[in-house]
Formats: sequence, C-alpha cells, structure tokens
Amino acid sequence: MADWIEELQRELGDCVHTDTPTLEAHAGDKWHAAHLPEAVVLATCTAQVSAAMKVAAKHRIPVTPRGAGVGYVGGCVPVRGGLVISTAPMQRIVELNPADGVAVVEAGVLTADLQEACARVGWFYPPDPASRKESSIGGNIATNAGGPRCLKYGVTRSYVLGLEVVLADGRILTCGGRTHKNKQGFDLTGLFCGSEGMLGIITKATLRIIPAPPARAALHASFPRFALAAQAVQNILQGGHLPCAIEITDAYTLTAARAYLQNEVLPADAQGHIIVEIDGQADAVATELQSITRILHNTGATTICPACTEDEVEQIWQLRREFSYSLKATGLTKLNEDIVIPRSQLVQLVEFCESMQQETGIPVACFGHSGDGNIHTNIMVPKDAQGKDIREPADALVHRLFRWVTEHGGSITGEHGIGLAKAPWFPAAIGDTAMDAHRALKQALDPLHILNPGKMSLD
Repeated sequence: MADWIEELQRELGDCVHTDTPTLEAHAGDKWHAAHLPEAVVLATCTAQVSAAMKVAAKHRIPVTPRGAGVGYVGGCVPVRGGLVISTAPMQRIVELNPADGVAVVEAGVLTADLQEACARVGWFYPPDPASRKESSIGGNIATNAGGPRCLKYGVTRSYVLGLEVVLADGRILTCGGRTHKNKQGFDLTGLFCGSEGMLGIITKATLRIIPAPPARAALHASFPRFALAAQAVQNILQGGHLPCAIEITDAYTLTAARAYLQNEVLPADAQGHIIVEIDGQADAVATELQSITRILHNTGATTICPACTEDEVEQIWQLRREFSYSLKATGLTKLNEDIVIPRSQLVQLVEFCESMQQETGIPVACFGHSGDGNIHTNIMVPKDAQGKDIREPADALVHRLFRWVTEHGGSITGEHGIGLAKAPWFPAAIGDTAMDAHRALKQALDPLHILNPGKMSLD
C-alpha cells in the first residue's frame, strides 16, 4: 500500500476506502469512461476533506472531487488514479430560515430533498435539473446546473449566496455570506460556480430561497410544422408573458414518442410540440393561461391541452420525461449534447440537424428548454451487425454540431459542463485569451495541478 494512503488512514481512519467495490463505484459517472482511483475518502465533514487535501498536496497526489456522480461528461472520472474525495455523505440541511430567505446545506444534500424541505415551510428552491432526485447541491454548484425553470428563475448560480470551499492546499475558504447583496471584493462565490471541482472542493453552501408561488398551471400544444412551434415561443414572450418553463420538441422525437407511448396524446400529424408552465397567484395564473392559449391558437396550434391541477401538470411533465425514454426505445444509443443557441436560432438549428441526418442517415433528435435556447441535441448512434455502436461517424457529427453552434453565437454546453467529454472542443469554443485566463486562475488556486486533472484541457 502506498505511503500516502497509509498516512490518510492514520489521519482519517474508517472514511478511507481501498476495497475494490468502493473503488469501482467511484470510477466514473453516467458518461462511458471510467478509471479506478487508488483510494476513496467518503467525507462526513469539512475537516475530513481539508485533512485529505493536505495529505494529497504533500505527496502531490491527483484528487478527483465527487458528489452524487450523475454527470454526463466524465467530470468525476479519476483519469490519473490517485484519490477520490466524495462529499456524498455530507447530507445535513444545517439551517432553513425563511425570515432571512436562506438555506444552509452541506454539499451532499440532494436537490429534491432541499426542495421538499423548503416546500414544507411554504418556500421554494427553484433550480430543477432533471436529475434533482439523485444529484447533490455540491455537484449542482460545481456544474452550475440548470433545468426547465431557468427561463423565469435562472440557473443554480443565481441562488448561491455563500460557499465553504476546501482549497488545493487544504485551507478552508469561506466566501460570500447570507445577505442577498454583497459587494465585498471579487465575486469569489461566483468563481466556484461552474468550476467543475478544478479550483476547490465545495463542502457547504448558503443558498437563496424564495416564497413558493401558490398556484401553477401548464399546457402542451402540437403544431403542423416545427417552425410554428418555435414562433409560438417567441409570440408568448413578445406577448408579455414570462413562463417558468417553455419546452420544445422536434418531429423525430415526436415520432419516437408516438411509437413508444402507443396513445393519442400526440397527434399523428404533429411536427412540433411545446410545453408551457406558469406559476404565481391563482387569479393571475388562470388569466395568463387563457391569454397564452389564445396566442397558441393564433400561431397555428392544432391541439392545445391545458392542465390546471397539480396532478394534471405532473402528467404533462411526465410526457416530457417520456421523450428521452422514447429515444432510448429506438434501440440506438443517444449522444445527448446540451448545446445553447440564441433563441432566435431555434429553427435554423433544427434545419441544420435535419440536413446532417439527410446527408448521413444518422438521426438527430432535438428537444429541450426553448425559453433559454438550451436544446438537448441527441445524435442517435447506429449499431453494426454485432450490436456495437458505430461511433466514428456519430462523433464527426458532434464536431460539426459544435462548430455550427459556436459560429452562430452559441455555447457547447449549458448544463452538463465540459469535463472529459467536451474538453477537445473547449479551447476553440472560448478562444485563446479566455483559455489563458482559465489557466491563470487554475495556476493561482491549484499550483500543483492536483485537483480534477485532465479536465477542460487546462493541463
């Protein structure tokens, strides 16, 4: 056993693990890559994270921070072995204080658990990544996670008031605080939002919470052309409405969903589809639902299905969740790219994806958060006669997609982060000067380059 592991065990005792099952469980996330670490620390407090980092810095051991491990870009794959430090056991909601509008939580708290705790006292934590029932707050902050409600409420960064972070040398940094306004120096809190564990390990967060809206409603609508669905998104916003979510779906996804669901919820002639959710005071929600319905009729919707109760709203969101399962049911492997484009480019994006599909025969399915331009663009990987993925032509389409997105003012990721999966495209996406700035920040906070090495092309 390596000297540094023995030193960790002397310092931390039973929270240090070297057994094969634990190493294998911490070798990767939901992306396809994996690599075994040499040891895993299952930390239960900030002091343990700090002690582990001091040992790692002393011996120059690579450290991969890890939350719940449900990312999609290989962000917590320990590509250089070494040590994994997991904050998943740190699951205390330390404080829930509506009077101050804050919640103080440890990094391992699941997003859904925090939301449920807030709901019990009539308050609301809005960020809603699709993985909220299994993703942790620390991971949400490290990737600046989003979700459907971003249109109205913003991403995770908008709710982070303060952080406790263990730096690469083991020191504990406290930044921000519990006030809703704070201009004391640089925005260190914001620096760690989206840093993907490369600048420090988040152990505790002070989060902004807001009063829960007393009412919500939703609708879904089908259109004979995708362009009409995209126009409906613009018409809703131009009409003075700011829904908490507007989701859009293309023709390929709708075809897959009809085959998978085997029902008549989605008309056979639908080539575009949107879901709209609104919330607020009950009277205002009812009036707004009527107004948005009129806008959709005038834009050419062929069917409009409203939902006015909690159960009905949940049924609509269940339909949205089924879209992803429908694509999986085609038997093809989907490469889920979370690109972002200016909202006005929705139709052009889908037309570009359709042209790639016609040229190569590889399906490309588009659906997602049309309100903020974050469209999940799924390249459906074909299989060979032995059932193995034919990745090379699909990977070539990913390259073409990212190039198109950057040329049209977009971003190659809006939610999942860079990690390993998008690292090859990251320098071109942000440019040389921005890469220099990233490397300077990395060098300043992690001069030994031991934190989450191999990610973002920063090494």
